[in-house]
Amino acid sequence: MKVEVRADGVLEITGYVNVTGKPSRPVITAKGQRVIEVIEERAFADALARAENVPMTKDHDAGCVLAETRANTLSLKEDRIGLYAKAEITDANTIAEAKQGKIKGWSFGMRRIQDKIEERADQLPLRHVRGFDLDHITLVVNKTPVYSATSVECRADDEVLELECRAFDDDMDIIDNQKKTYDNAEYKNRLKKLAI
Repeated sequence: MKVEVRADGVLEITGYVNVTGKPSRPVITAKGQRVIEVIEERAFADALARAENVPMTKDHDAGCVLAETRANTLSLKEDRIGLYAKAEITDANTIAEAKQGKIKGWSFGMRRIQDKIEERADQLPLRHVRGFDLDHITLVVNKTPVYSATSVECRADDEVLELECRAFDDDMDIIDNQKKTYDNAEYKNRLKKLAI
């Protein structure tokens, strides 16, 4: 994940929300089964082709939309690695959290999951996720991005839908391009220490 505060004050975040084909840590499905999960290639691409809009939230809070595809503040694509995201965020609280290094990773929510469970001897079953509807992606700030699952029941009309959320933790680079003033003496002292 790359987190950059641009000179214009906009927070730009880029990186992979999920790597396809890579086994997860143990997760719990909506049916309560503990599994290792793999999101198969093309699952994100197919979900994006069907989606009218994908919002980006913070900590899975639907009331805190930071960017969205229909507003062109969020772009999503599946490439040979996985689901790649680029977001432009103007929310002052999130920008402050980014500057403080509080953004821990990504997560995503999926509905209407098409999967196949592969039983394995002496190991957790392997859940192959072949298709789903991408409900949202989210920045993980106040939760722990351990690629673990939570299940939430949501109502759409009279139908109960299962929402499964996944987190992915990756490395983060924080770049602040806003103007700063530097103390020359402090800079020279740091150089001296490096020369030792």
